[in-house]
Amino acid sequence: MDFTTNEDHEAIREGVRRVCADFPDEYWRDRDENHEFPWDFYNAIAEGGWVGIAIPTEFGGGGQGITEASIVLEEVAASGAAMNGCSALHLSIFGMEPVRKYGSDALVKEFLPGVADGSIHAAFGVTEPDAGTDTTSIRTRAVRDGDEYVIHGAKVWTTKAPYCDVCLLLVRTTPKEECDGPTQGMTLLLVDLQDPAVDITPIPKVGRNAVVSCEVRYDGLRVPVSRRVGEEGEGFRYILDGLNPERILISAEALGIGRVALRRAAEYAKSRVIFGRPIGQNQGIAFPLADSHARLHAAELVVRDAAWRYDNGLSCGEQANLAKYLASEAAFECADRAMQTHGGFGYAKEYDVERYWREARLMKIAPVSQEMVLNFVSSKVLGLPRSY
Repeated sequence: MDFTTNEDHEAIREGVRRVCADFPDEYWRDRDENHEFPWDFYNAIAEGGWVGIAIPTEFGGGGQGITEASIVLEEVAASGAAMNGCSALHLSIFGMEPVRKYGSDALVKEFLPGVADGSIHAAFGVTEPDAGTDTTSIRTRAVRDGDEYVIHGAKVWTTKAPYCDVCLLLVRTTPKEECDGPTQGMTLLLVDLQDPAVDITPIPKVGRNAVVSCEVRYDGLRVPVSRRVGEEGEGFRYILDGLNPERILISAEALGIGRVALRRAAEYAKSRVIFGRPIGQNQGIAFPLADSHARLHAAELVVRDAAWRYDNGLSCGEQANLAKYLASEAAFECADRAMQTHGGFGYAKEYDVERYWREARLMKIAPVSQEMVLNFVSSKVLGLPRSY
C-alpha cells in the first residue's frame, strides 16, 4: 500500500464535497424530520456521475474500484448527510455487483446503464422476519412455472422500496429440507417492485428517516426466468461475493459520520465558554475527543487496507469484517462524545449531533451485527469452534 497523496482520490473528495456543500445540515434535518427522500441530493450526485463510479465504463459507469466508491460515501457522510445521504446511494453504487458478475449479457445491458446514470433504482431483499442473519432459513419461495417463477413470501428492512424499480431478491427454489446442505437451493432473481403482487409497508424507526425501510410481501409475483441471476440454486454463493465490498462501504460511511461528529464537537468545545474559559480547555472534554480521533484514525487504516486488498484481488474477509467492526465502534463513540460535549444542547435537533448519534448507532447493527462479526473472527480467523 502507498500512503502518499493520491491526486485522483483527492479530486474525488473535492468533487463530492462541492456537490454536498449545497445540502447543509438544515436540508438533512428537514428530510429526516419529514420522512422525505432526498431527491434533490440524489439527482445532483447522479448528475455528477458519482452513483456509477464503480460500474464498468462499457455500461456508462466510472470504472473505478471499491476504494473510490468508499471515498465517495465517506465524504457524503462527513458532509453531515450521514446515513440519510449514504443510504440514498449505497445500493446503486455497488449493490448490483452480483448482476454484473453473474447475470446474463442481456440482463447486464438492460439494467446497469440505468443504475449508473441514476435513472434506475434498485433494492436488495434478503432479510426475513423469522430468519434475520440466519440467511439459510429464509422461506420466500419461488416455484418454476414454465418460463416464469412465481414468488410468495416476505422480506423486511428493504431500503427505499417504494422508490425502486427492481429488487435483487434472494429466494428458495428448493426447500431447505430437500437440499444436501443449508446454503443450497437459494436463487437470486431481479424482480419488479412496482407490481400489484407486491405490497410495500414502511417500518417506523428511530433514525435515518429520510430513507424508508420496508416490509415487502410478495403474493404470486411472476418473474421471467430471464431475470434470474446466474444458475438456479447458486444464489447464496452469489450474494457472499457482495458481502465484503458492502462491509467496506459501510465502514467508510461510519468513518464519515465519526468525522463530522468529531468536527462539530471540537468546534463547539472551542466556542462554548463556561466559567470564563472555553470548555475545550478542560481535559475532561479534550482528552475524550483526542482519544476518539485516535480510534477513528486507526479504524480508517483498516478500512483502507480492506479496500486495497479487495481491489487488488486479494482475500479480504478478515479485513472487511474488522473494518466494519472497528469503524462502527469508533463512529458511535465519536457521536456519543459529541453529544456529551454539547451537554443539554446535544439533545437539541438544531445542533444535529443527536441525528449523527441516532444514525451511528445503526452501524453497529446493520448490515451485520457486531456480534456476528466477532463470530466470524473467532471461528474463521482464530480457528475456535463455532457457537452457532
